[in-house]
Amino acid sequence: MSTLAVIDAPDWYETIRMADGITLIHEPWIKPFFRCNMWHVRGRDRDLLFDTGLGHFSLRTHVSLVSERKLTCVASHTHFDHIGCHHEFSDRSVHSAEAAILADPRNEWTAAGTYATEEMFDGMPRGWDTARYRIQPAPADRMLAHGDIIDLGDRAFEVVHTPGHSPGGIALYEKKTGILLSGDIIYDGPLIDDVYHSDIPDYMATLLAMRDLDVSVVHGGHFSSFGKVRYRQLIDEYLEQKRQAGCHLRQRP
Repeated sequence: MSTLAVIDAPDWYETIRMADGITLIHEPWIKPFFRCNMWHVRGRDRDLLFDTGLGHFSLRTHVSLVSERKLTCVASHTHFDHIGCHHEFSDRSVHSAEAAILADPRNEWTAAGTYATEEMFDGMPRGWDTARYRIQPAPADRMLAHGDIIDLGDRAFEVVHTPGHSPGGIALYEKKTGILLSGDIIYDGPLIDDVYHSDIPDYMATLLAMRDLDVSVVHGGHFSSFGKVRYRQLIDEYLEQKRQAGCHLRQRP
């Protein structure tokens, strides 16, 4: 059995510039299925950081991009792979349905108890100890709701509540450009609807409601970005799969 290389903090993160002032920050030594995409958006008055990864190594210390300017840190949801470094930022936002978890992120509530193990890694982060892994509390300064706006000065992202993968999941949609930061409700990989507090009828209803959103590019919580055609294809495939399995939509009030 091969032994994984030990990776030190300066080599843990990678940044990749995308179009439209958006940068992908990720942890390339985590296997793709578990690897969170963190999205940094440059704004005129402040920047946006959507999710903060595993949290084993400091994001602020090792990725200068997130400490250069005023920054609003938003959680797409509160699974461990998305909120590990939220405590490092002073301006934190989360949907109200998961605010209690962000403030008290116990392993059984963040899915860390199931997934945060050595099996996640292609390279072992120095100092990792599965038994001792904990996310630090990061109480939110702002509770988000569907339709709220994240204002960066020259850019505005609308909060889209996306229950299904988790009750307080959100996506952020920039109507002017059609950019969707989708979190874990939709990405180009196996969609997860069976973890703690997932709900398949909610998932189906959310995707049906989002299907006709006028997107130009979707930057998901995992895997590669994609465009409108693939977006609708992924939604239709999931909905058809669940209908075939006898699942039904939950009607929204």
